[in-house]
Amino acid sequence: QVQLVETGGGSVQVGGSLRLSCAASGLTFSNYAMGWFRQAPGREREFVATITGTGGGSRYADSVKGRFTISRDNAKNTMYLQMNSLKPEDTAVYYCAADRTSWRSNPNSYAYNYWGQGTQVTVSL
Repeated sequence: QVQLVETGGGSVQVGGSLRLSCAASGLTFSNYAMGWFRQAPGREREFVATITGTGGGSRYADSVKGRFTISRDNAKNTMYLQMNSLKPEDTAVYYCAADRTSWRSNPNSYAYNYWGQGTQVTVSL
């Protein structure tokens, strides 16, 4: 049974940093591209970042480019999202997701086969 568990969310002030982790089990982690998505209250889920199975390719939403960094450690079956210079508009529930097509970095949520339960990130003034 595939499980994705996000940790690292919390409350931070504007300009602060957080590091999210996504621990995966029940799958061959390196065979999956991984992604981060987020959903704010009253809004649709949106793409944040994605990384290929080897970690050699990544892609970011324009809204987070230059502030967020996605990475993965295949030996630990874990993906990360380093979030710096956080803004109030980054407030959302953040979800990690796994795409069994390891070579692509797809920003579309429909491409992902498995999802975590989410972790809340709140950025306040």
